[in-house]
Order: sequence, then structure tokens, then C-alpha cells
Amino acid sequence: MFHTATDAEIERGDTTDVYFVRAEQVLEAKGLAATNVLAEITASSLPLNWPWAILSGVDEQVRLLEGKPVDVDALPEGTLFRPRAVNGFRTPVMNVEGPYASFCRYETPLLGLICQSSGISTAAARIRKAARDKPVINFGTRRLHPCLSPLIGRAAYIGGLDGVSSLAAARLLNLTPTGTMPHALIVIFGDQLEAWKAFDEVVPRDVSRIALVDTYYDEKTEAIMAVEALGEKLWGIRLDTPGSRKGDFSEIIREVRWELDIRGFHHVKIFVSGGLDEKSLSELSEVADAFGVDQRTLATLLLVNGYFFFIRIPFRRQPDFSLTSSVKGGATHPSPPSPPSARQ
Repeated sequence: MFHTATDAEIERGDTTDVYFVRAEQVLEAKGLAATNVLAEITASSLPLNWPWAILSGVDEQVRLLEGKPVDVDALPEGTLFRPRAVNGFRTPVMNVEGPYASFCRYETPLLGLICQSSGISTAAARIRKAARDKPVINFGTRRLHPCLSPLIGRAAYIGGLDGVSSLAAARLLNLTPTGTMPHALIVIFGDQLEAWKAFDEVVPRDVSRIALVDTYYDEKTEAIMAVEALGEKLWGIRLDTPGSRKGDFSEIIREVRWELDIRGFHHVKIFVSGGLDEKSLSELSEVADAFGVDQRTLATLLLVNGYFFFIRIPFRRQPDFSLTSSVKGGATHPSPPSPPSARQ
């Protein structure tokens, strides 16, 4: 048994804070459970004082409220928003209107669903911007709870990353998972040449041959070994240790590029991963061809600080506008927009 809530527990409101349940009890006892309210969900702050964010997690919020006697208006998945409008007021990303007791206990999960996902999507968008036009793959699940793997991959894809390594995330997104090879494979063979050749012999041809070149020798030496061993079959080489090697990593990449080019391997790409952030990506995008980013960049404490603001209203209003993701009177919501369209 894993220490995570089931879908049924989330839908029952079992993940909420106890004070919402007590609020329900008090309102019911005093005849106020049917009080109609309009709740606005806003971002009171963004991580690291970012000026803008990318909204995601709306589809799960809509699913949680499906069948409840509420009206919901929300910005679409993938929307870029600022926490405050030009007049200084907070920007609502979702409105929920209905009897308060019908969604009181869902305030906690509603915020959780949108805050974490939007934080990841925003970090991914900033990484996408820093990398310019270079491909960026999400490697961001290995140091976070595995139940979050699909969420992290989806949110990163909405934010603009080009692919995911996680099997579960790729299945959710209807993508082919993207990756290279682990150090463990090379260590078990005890010889990088044997490991690269075995990979080439066994793995299907539609998988790009990307050799990990920093296990036993320096990057330059192993890069030369890889191109001489695999030749034209080699799509790229991967450098994964920028944080543990001395010197200017961009210069190391330039040296590797030079060694490849003078041997005629202009087609071989240089894929960089390991401890990358916005600053290093921006610098390395001039010399590297593709990147893999992990949870330290995408998901560690990068939470949009969501906030509920309530207005009591004496009657149910008739909305004069409708935004993309909506539930009206508890009706079944439309399928959420696919990540590719949300990324446009």
C-alpha cells in the first residue's frame, strides 16, 4: 500500500482539512448550508516573484466538481496569466458559484490540484524560454513520489517541454517516452564500449542512439570512443555531470563539439542533463543541442500560492460570459483540452 489518496477518497473530500467539515456541520445546524456564494480562485503570489504563470490542473478541478450543484467558469488549460491585473486587483483563474455547503470541503483539494500543476507548468515554460528553440525533455520524476509522475509530465508538457521520460506520463499524453541510457547499464557491463554496442544491438531501431559519455573517462575521450564505435548510427551523446566536473561546462561542450566535427561527425548531437536551471540552460543553449531537466528545476517547492475569496450573494446570478473550461448546473464537463493545443 502506497501512502497516497485514492480517487474515491479525493472525490469524497477525505483529503480536506477538518475545519471545513466542522464549518459544514455548523452551517447545517444553523440553516445556512444553502447560502449561495461566489468563490474566486486567484494566485496571491508566484514562486520566486515570477511576473507570470501558466495555468494547469483545471481539468482535474472540473472533474472534482462534476455533478455538484455549482456553476464554474475557468480560464483554459495553458493560459498565461499574471497574478494581478493592471488595476492591481487579483486575477481570477476560476469562479465557483453555488450553495457553499455543496463545495465547502473541496477548497483544499481544489487549490492543491491547481497550485502544484501550475507551478510545474510555469517552471517548464521558463525553461522552454531559456532553451530557445532547443528540444527539452522532462526527466523530472525520479526524486518525487511516483504517483505524481503523470501529473508532472503533463504539467511540464503543457508548459512547453517537448517530451517526457516517464512511461506513465507518456501514456497519459499519448506520446512515445523519450530517454537515453542510465549509468547503471554501463557500470554493470564494466565497459562503456560494450554497453553502447549492446544497447545498439538490443534496442529497437526507432529509438535514437544516444550514448552516455561521462561514466569512466572525461567527456571528450568517451565522446570520441562512442562515435568511433557506433559511427553513423549514433544520433547523439549525453553529458550528465555539469555539477561535478571542474571548469567551464560550456567550454567542455565546445571541446567535445570540436572533437566530433574534426572527425566528420557533424550530425552527432550533444544532449546535456543534470542539475540544469534557467541560467545554465540559457548559457548552454548556444553550444548544446538538446536538454533533459529534472525535478530540481520543475517541481521542488515551485507552487503557485492559490487563494479562495468568497462573496455571499442573495440569488443565483445568470452569467453573461463563459470561458473555456466550465460546468453548468452540475452537467458533465467537456473533455479537457489536449496538452498540445494548450501549448500553442
